[in-house]
Formats: sequence, structure tokens, C-alpha cells
Amino acid sequence: MREESLSEYTRTDYQIDNFSQFLKAENFKFTKKAIHIAGTNGKGSTAKFLYSIYREAGYNVALYMSPARKDINEMISINGTQISDDQINSYLSQYKSEFSKYDLSKFEIETFIAFSYFNESDIDIAIIECGLGGAEDATNIFTPILSIITSVSLEHTEQLGRTSSEIALAKAGIIKEGLPSLVGNLDDEDLKVINDYANRKKSDFHICGRYYHEELTSDGYSFTYASYNNLVIKFPSLSSIQDASIAIEAALILNEQLPVSEANIRDGLLYMELPLRMDVVGHDPLVIIDGAHNVEAIKNLATSVEKIANGRPIHVIFACFRDKNLEGMLSSINYVCSDVTLTTFPHERARTEDEYFLYLEEYSFVEDYKEIIQNKILECPDDVILITGSLAFASLAKDLFDAPKSA
Repeated sequence: MREESLSEYTRTDYQIDNFSQFLKAENFKFTKKAIHIAGTNGKGSTAKFLYSIYREAGYNVALYMSPARKDINEMISINGTQISDDQINSYLSQYKSEFSKYDLSKFEIETFIAFSYFNESDIDIAIIECGLGGAEDATNIFTPILSIITSVSLEHTEQLGRTSSEIALAKAGIIKEGLPSLVGNLDDEDLKVINDYANRKKSDFHICGRYYHEELTSDGYSFTYASYNNLVIKFPSLSSIQDASIAIEAALILNEQLPVSEANIRDGLLYMELPLRMDVVGHDPLVIIDGAHNVEAIKNLATSVEKIANGRPIHVIFACFRDKNLEGMLSSINYVCSDVTLTTFPHERARTEDEYFLYLEEYSFVEDYKEIIQNKILECPDDVILITGSLAFASLAKDLFDAPKSA
């Protein structure tokens, strides 16, 4: 499926009114058993960990995640098989006039296609990741068996709220009347906001416990959560231990409805893959690509990279969207690295050299991201190179390493 199929749908503002009217006109209901996951960071990896656990247990599992790295097909899958172009085009053709009539956004259309496809499929559980926020998110149109909020921090303030508490309340909007909810490691104020909301909804409210005994290994991390010792994830992202812990807690909460064994949990964590999260794409030098794109994610990334670097110099190649907190992200990564090189990439939202002007005295800028990546690899064979700042940028960088080498 190529993006041009949806290119005519250009509305990007954050509101759900049109989508609600469309769903009402179509008498649409999402009827499958599903888990809903929101959070500033960690919601994608938590979704993938849960997906992997339930697959290991033998369930038919649907997964809806965003954004896509390349094509919409990546966002919508069942048991690891992506939705086909023909299936997507069938929905686009069937509802074309209605999509236009209600002026739906691209993400609303993608969500409707995903939910329609899952409704028509034989699945036991769907894992649904919020696109943005919670209460007003296009995915917030169903009643989940569990609502999960992984984390809360300042991002998308124009849409979600100017303070962390306002953002927490927006994310709490996925919690439904009388149904369980689960949160990750939150600040006290954000926790109180969400707990109060859950109480008003008479939700059975759960807080993820602490993990222990985390140890960096040659393959990733081992750790202990609840009664499970020596759990393993196979990538060196310290923050992903928290996401894995949330997934374990979710599986335990739902164990009566969806039974899983200890072996399912262990194997689900071990075999989960998440591209662009502490993605090691080279070893001499050690090259890491990560799609961190907000202050909290960059802080977590800095901690993980410092551990894996083990004293080696860290060289950062950084590019981000113009609406992101550049100062906060650079401050968060600067303290662990030897140098930061700013760059740009082909995207309508990418910062250009002119938009980095306040930082060019402190940081160098190279227009061609391919050039700076190649040069750093040649110049620093014994060091660590970190490529980060944006999911879109990380994806393009990943393509350089995935491309077949010419003979």
C-alpha cells in the first residue's frame, strides 16, 4: 500500500467530531475483545510485548500501531501478517464518498480500516495503540477489556494540554466505566489525576510494580519482575524493561480471560522485536539507531547508551521535526556524548539549517545526513555512533544499513 492512496485526505487537525458523525452514520461498532494503550512513551513497545506474549500463548492476535515506517500495511496486522493492498483498497473504494463527505483525516481513515478489518477477522484479542493522546484520539471508539497508560510527559501540548496534569487527564480518557486500568511509573501528580479519573469511572485501578536486578548482557537485558527471575529482552534499551514489566502486569490482570503461562511470558519477551528502539546496526564502530523524539525518550535513551558505551566516546547525529522541544532534547543527550552533529532529512516537518540557527555556534551542522553518517563511521571505528531525534529520521537512517551492499 503506498501513501498516495490516502494522499487526498489532508486534514490533520486534532478533533474527533467528524469521525464520530461518520461512525454514527455508518452504525459502526468495534466488537472485538481489545486492549487500549496510551502514553507519551513506551506505548508501542508495550503493545509489541503484549502481542508477543499472546502469540506465544497461541492466540490469534491483531495489532494496530502508528505511525508506519513506510506503508499503512505495517500498522495493521494479524498474527504477524500485514493487511494486504487489496484489502485496504477495497475499504477505500467502498467508503470513498463517505470519507470525503465527513472530511476525515488520514489517521481516522487508517483507524476505521484497521477496526473494520479486525471486526471481519477471526481474532481472540486486539492490541490497539493510541495515535495521539487518549480522550479525543481516533482509536478511542470502543470499550477495551483493559486500558493502559504507560507514561506521561509534556508533548503535543497544542492538542493535549499545556501542563503534565492536563495531558494526564487527556490520556485517562481511554479508561472506561467499570473496567480495569493500568499505569506505568508516573509522577505523583500525574498518578493522582489518572487515579481520580479511574475512581470516578469505578475502574479497578492497577499500578505497575518495580522491576529488579536489571543486568546488561551481550544480547540485551536480564531482569526480575514479580515472581519471574532472569527475564530477558534482546535489545539494550533500559526503558524497555519498564515497558516489558507493564506488559507482564497486563497479562497477569487479564489472566482469567486470556490465560498465559510463565513460559509464554518469558518467550514473548525474548522473541519480541521492535525496530528503531536501541537498534544496533553496526559493531565497528557500534552504531545505534533510535527513534526517540521527545525529552523523556531522549533522557531514557541517553541512560541506555551510556551504559552500553562503557566509557567509549559517543557521537550523536541528530535531526528532528520543527515542532519538537529541540533545546530539551539536546540538553538531555549532551551530557553523555562527546559531540552532536545536527542534520536534516527529506520531510515537510524536518528542521532545516536555518531552523537550527540558535544552536549553530555550539553544534556543527551537515546538510547531508548520509554523508555525516558515513564519515563518522570512517572517523570513529572504536567509538559509539548514535543516530536519533525523530522516528522518520531514524527510519531513513535504518534504510542505509538495510540496503544491500553493492558487489
